[in-house]
Amino acid sequence: MMKIPPHPGALLREDVLQPLGLSVTDAAGRLGMSRVALSRVLNGRAAVSPDLALRLERAGVGTARAWLSMQSNFDLAAAMQRDQPVIQPLDDKAA
Repeated sequence: MMKIPPHPGALLREDVLQPLGLSVTDAAGRLGMSRVALSRVLNGRAAVSPDLALRLERAGVGTARAWLSMQSNFDLAAAMQRDQPVIQPLDDKAA
């Protein structure tokens, strides 16, 4: 089974904010968002949205596409861990 990659919020917290010595409050202010909203992302309770990805890019922290790719990879790996219903082909010729 595929291992779930780290949530991009954890990477933002550990690889960006902590080395820069930025608090959640300071980072949220610089990114133009609420402390609560950023905290939810950093703690893996909310996804990196396209808007946040753009804000991170404009703040000089990677590219928006990279952040969205990390989020997508995390979401797909998590979905693969969950039970899925039985799926039937949409095209009968594919069976």
